[in-house]
Amino acid sequence: MVKTISKIGNSQGIIFDTALLELAHVKSGDKMNVTVHEGGAIVLTPVRSVISAAKAGATAKRLIKKNSELFRRLS
Repeated sequence: MVKTISKIGNSQGIIFDTALLELAHVKSGDKMNVTVHEGGAIVLTPVRSVISAAKAGATAKRLIKKNSELFRRLS
């Protein structure tokens, strides 16, 4: 896919159409990590939030408590 750098206000940028955003599973407002490689290649990688171990444990405990009767019947 070829895109052209365009003037956007006082800056330059590339416009990503909806189909490209959907393919990359990103949307307007998402944070992107920008890496410039030797030779000038620019790689954009979405920054995905990571759940902490404490939050994961708390969520698991809440779900187990909420569904304890179901888990008891399944065992």
